[in-house]
Amino acid sequence: MSAPRLTTRQLVLMPVMAALVVVLGLAGGVPVPGIAVSVTLQTLGVMLAADLVGGPIAAGAMALIVAGVAAGLPLLSGGRGGLQMLQGPSGGYVLGWIVGSLVIGWMATSLRRGPDFLRLLIANIGGGILVIHACGVAWLVFKLGLTPAKAWAGDAVFLPGDLLKAVLAALIAVAVVRGYPAARRAGRE
Repeated sequence: MSAPRLTTRQLVLMPVMAALVVVLGLAGGVPVPGIAVSVTLQTLGVMLAADLVGGPIAAGAMALIVAGVAAGLPLLSGGRGGLQMLQGPSGGYVLGWIVGSLVIGWMATSLRRGPDFLRLLIANIGGGILVIHACGVAWLVFKLGLTPAKAWAGDAVFLPGDLLKAVLAALIAVAVVRGYPAARRAGRE
């Protein structure tokens, strides 16, 4: 069985969605006391990318970011990059963007009933919050030696902002598709 071929449009959408996430990180992050991870807008971009172009294309975009960061490109919040960033405390969250994108895309297409906003919001919470946070917390436990309870407690500070990002991503995606219906098909052709 061969892997599905990507269209030219899908190949172009990967770096475009990666650029969206990178641009949302240009403002830099807000450091969180007690945990070595910053609050950024980049997860908004992860959710929005998966909402607009689907999980596989968005995951490809996130993999481009991870590869660029590993190569030393300043693609993370505040213009940070390098392998040390992926090995540091926020590495699990960044790697979680790939898995989170896939889950968002899968959930958004699996939840066929209900209004688009609600479907995308549920998908954003499932993949964009639960999955990415689980990856980040697991990484904090593994890399920093935190207990799971302490890692989850430190992670909890991100939840209100990420819930807001999930709502914003769903609202923006619905508005984009309403104004440009071909956007819904763009990553799936």
